[in-house]
Amino acid sequence: MKVIITGGTGFLGLRLARRILERGSLPGPDGRARPVDQIVLFDNQIPSDLAITDWRMVPVQGDIADRTLLEKLIDRPDIAVFHLASVVSAGAEQDFDLAMRVNLDGHRSILEALRAVGSRPRYVFTSSLAVYGGEDARGEVNDRTHQSPQTTYGITKAIGELLVNDYTRKGFIDGRSARLGMVIVRPGKANKAASSFASAVLREPLSGIDYVLPVPTATKVAVAGYRSVVDGLLALHDLDGARLGHDRALNLPTLSVSVAEMIDSLQRVAKDRKLGTIQVEPDEFTLAVVSGWPPSMGSERAAALGLPRDEGIDAIVRDYIRDYLS
Repeated sequence: MKVIITGGTGFLGLRLARRILERGSLPGPDGRARPVDQIVLFDNQIPSDLAITDWRMVPVQGDIADRTLLEKLIDRPDIAVFHLASVVSAGAEQDFDLAMRVNLDGHRSILEALRAVGSRPRYVFTSSLAVYGGEDARGEVNDRTHQSPQTTYGITKAIGELLVNDYTRKGFIDGRSARLGMVIVRPGKANKAASSFASAVLREPLSGIDYVLPVPTATKVAVAGYRSVVDGLLALHDLDGARLGHDRALNLPTLSVSVAEMIDSLQRVAKDRKLGTIQVEPDEFTLAVVSGWPPSMGSERAAALGLPRDEGIDAIVRDYIRDYLS
């Protein structure tokens, strides 16, 4: 079986690829487990220091809106696609045309290539809490909350969910959409996501680096650890599509915590480490984007389906230290 991960050389993409290789197999379009013989790590840029440790991992650089290229990659019936690639929140606000080209045109290119295969492949699309916004996002949202995104990024994700639903209804794919909260703790450098502070406020001090926090510590956010997110994407892929019904989008489980609680966890879990300092200097652009997102995401559908969730913020911090700092 062939697996394609868009955004595959990024943090989540690589962790997902390695988990698939650990498992060795995935359910094919017919639901039967099939050995994975190739994982394509598709991205717009391939890092020069990318370490490939398994012959089944194949990096491919290209434009996600290039339908001809995608048709060459999506070239067999026993295939699954995890679509992680996206122009993220702040980047989408700053470059509307790029967001439309990547997040919408690119998504359509993937869906059309899957449609042409004719085997109704399983497809996992990563959506976002940014599909919620305005008055509907002031408190906790859930799978039934009206979507009213207040960012270009959120709008493209909401449209993406509807496309997945309709391509599934028409029998072209067997799709699933996972709405993610803020995924933490991301290693390396911050990206253009407005949510990057949720990782940086833990990552930088843990590395002994002083950090300027662009939001007040009272800010509440919906976060999820990268381990539970990767396992959740796989579990969602493995589910019999009939259990999802006509609406293939759901909230993956998150924790609702304040930034102050995240800092408390950092100091509690890493009390034996020399930590960098945290200074609060609110940034108007970041605040404008983040204030439109819900601070809490209910995940009743995910719970009913048995999808994994984090034990708590302390466990997320401990996992990061174990995985990237030990």
